[in-house]
Amino acid sequence: MSPSEPPVNPPLGTPPPCSGMDGNAPSAVEDDDLEAFAPAVDMPLDPGIRRAVLILRRAGVETFESCDGGKGHAFAEPTIKFHGNAWAGYTAFAVAMENGLPVARIQHVWHEVDRQLAGPWWEIVFSRPPG
Repeated sequence: MSPSEPPVNPPLGTPPPCSGMDGNAPSAVEDDDLEAFAPAVDMPLDPGIRRAVLILRRAGVETFESCDGGKGHAFAEPTIKFHGNAWAGYTAFAVAMENGLPVARIQHVWHEVDRQLAGPWWEIVFSRPPG
């Protein structure tokens, strides 16, 4: 390849050009397509976590439970649970960071159900509602 030819692959750390994810927080225009990724559920998503759930689902993260967090909620902090392999946490973290979501931690967890471990699944916990 000559110096004037573009490289075949972009340099490491270069965001993909196709998703509108340029490393900056998304604008409302970029969020217009999010509703297409809303899950079919029997209860509506909590309003403070809805955008974060849809952003993760748009990127292929298989969410299955979420909560705004706080008094009267199932979780103390805004949380999204999702399924995935050993790399799913890294994917969710990257997507969240690329979209300006306030991640506090990502964890791979098991819970006790009827004296046995259930899981594992992933959880992404936010420092404040990502609304």
